[in-house]
Amino acid sequence: MRTRMDKCLPVEQSWLDEIYQEQLKAQKKQRRSVFSVQMGILLLFFTLWETAGRFKWIDVLLFSYPTRIFEQIWKDIVSGELWGHLAVTVGETVVGFILGTLLGTLLAVLIWWSPFLSKVLDPYMVVFNSMPKVALGPLFIVMFGAGFLAIVITTLSVIVIITTLVVYNSFSEVDANLVKVVRTFGGSRSQVFRKVIFPASFPAIISTLKVNVGLSWVGVIVGEFLVAQMGLGYLIIYGFQVFNFTLVLASLFVIAVVATLMYQLVVYMEHKLMSHR
Repeated sequence: MRTRMDKCLPVEQSWLDEIYQEQLKAQKKQRRSVFSVQMGILLLFFTLWETAGRFKWIDVLLFSYPTRIFEQIWKDIVSGELWGHLAVTVGETVVGFILGTLLGTLLAVLIWWSPFLSKVLDPYMVVFNSMPKVALGPLFIVMFGAGFLAIVITTLSVIVIITTLVVYNSFSEVDANLVKVVRTFGGSRSQVFRKVIFPASFPAIISTLKVNVGLSWVGVIVGEFLVAQMGLGYLIIYGFQVFNFTLVLASLFVIAVVATLMYQLVVYMEHKLMSHR
């Protein structure tokens, strides 16, 4: 009987390996298909836009067209003008992104730790989150000066509360039975958090990073609209002022590219962290 089992196990293992490899191939094929369709849609969009611009089907002054936008970007790259603005905006975005995520997560931990504090702060967080950040921007400028700090604070005002609400909700949705098990064995609140709450909420925290990529760019650009003398947001405002809408669209294109790269970096980090769990 034991000999038969020993013979069957390698066969069964080989069969499972084949199924696993087939699943991996199917997933890779699906990813390639999705990427191909995405690139096809993007190429079609740029082709139609270029055609509409060349044949004057659209107002070229307002909407420009891709080749003119790429020429504007290339000119700014060669002249070196783009790099200073890009460095300023990326620096502000990275600082706002990191600080906003950390502060929001720490605040979520704090209000989870103290249910009383959670009840006290809940209406204030909801009200603050509903306030337009463009309206708060001038207050931040007066309080913190017209510069880097005011822009970062504006970014934090966009990120922190949303991060807190999302992460705190993930803490609250952890299976209560798991908490009871740790409590039954005499676990402290600190142990409950370290052994149950945080590990169970880790995927939600990582997913919050993806959301915060977009929010950090929104906060920085809003701040640069109000106060900056450097940055991609400043280039957008300057382009509007001089009716150079090609410059405006070129700046938006650069923002889209860099934000996509930043998002992909977060996705890569997510895969690495989740694979080691």
